[in-house]
Amino acid sequence: MKNLQLVVFDMAGTTIDEQNAVYKTIHLAINEAGYACSLAVVLEFAAGKEKRQAIKDVISYLIDNEPFGAAVDAIHEDFKQKLDTVYASGIAKTMPDAAQVFEALRKRNIKIALNTGYTRAVAELLMRQIGWSIPETVDALVTASDVAYGRPQPDMILEAMRLLRITDPQQVAKIGDSAIDITEGHNAGCGLVAGVLTGAQNRHQLMAAAPTHVFETLSDLLVLI
Repeated sequence: MKNLQLVVFDMAGTTIDEQNAVYKTIHLAINEAGYACSLAVVLEFAAGKEKRQAIKDVISYLIDNEPFGAAVDAIHEDFKQKLDTVYASGIAKTMPDAAQVFEALRKRNIKIALNTGYTRAVAELLMRQIGWSIPETVDALVTASDVAYGRPQPDMILEAMRLLRITDPQQVAKIGDSAIDITEGHNAGCGLVAGVLTGAQNRHQLMAAAPTHVFETLSDLLVLI
């Protein structure tokens, strides 16, 4: 890809390995609320989304109609408390090749942004746990709580572009481990939109969103630049 100026990476499952803790916790909270649900369903319908919306979409699938808002709110609050406990244990670690990829991009003067369906508080907690910071490790962080609309809308990518003064989305790459990451990248008009097989979803699920590429690992990006 020529003239690449910015790569927007998803966090959990893409650049950060948290052992699918968020989706396992959503799965637990939904089941404890009385909705029988498999982890596979959570991974299919929740991956990459703002977390309240993720819970709403899973329950909508399970009961085939719009879930009552108060029930979703209660599950979301329970999920947040459970996740705080899990993350406080320090389970997060970097994906094996993330540091190498970031270093290679910076040597080429390519900006790096992280975006995520987490709130800013959770995203910053994860970054602290693995020793990442702005601008030392990455150039920007945009979270679901920083914009009006989360994925699949392009708001987070557009905000990263604004922060880093990038004007042409064709010079932006989006990389994530879920189909909704890919749709987000397309909606933003990114020149490269890649899925990576290190997180929530498999190749078949990623291909359904028509990525320009599917990577085995983040290092595959370096071949293209």
